[in-house]
Amino acid sequence: SPTLAGLMARPVIERRLMEIGERLRGLRADLAVADEQLAHFTDEADNARVRALVSETALADREHRGADRHARAMERHCADVAAEIARLESNQDDLLDRLTAGGRDG
Repeated sequence: SPTLAGLMARPVIERRLMEIGERLRGLRADLAVADEQLAHFTDEADNARVRALVSETALADREHRGADRHARAMERHCADVAAEIARLESNQDDLLDRLTAGGRDG
């Protein structure tokens, strides 16, 4: 027979799974946008690097450093979002395991 904790947890687990699913959809959309922005910032940084090499001016070098900073910041943001997605997917897997284990008890 199912445990009391298992009976009480099922609605909580189902609600949590729905919340995680919604959060994952939002994060995946955010990551898609961030990936596009990262590609843009990376291209911009590469172009600024070439301009800095060709012109050898302080202004071009400063522009390159600024563009590179933006690209690295966006890269970190993408990594953070991807890590949060992985964490939530792991939580989702754990909750699904608990849900199916509870179903086997009854």
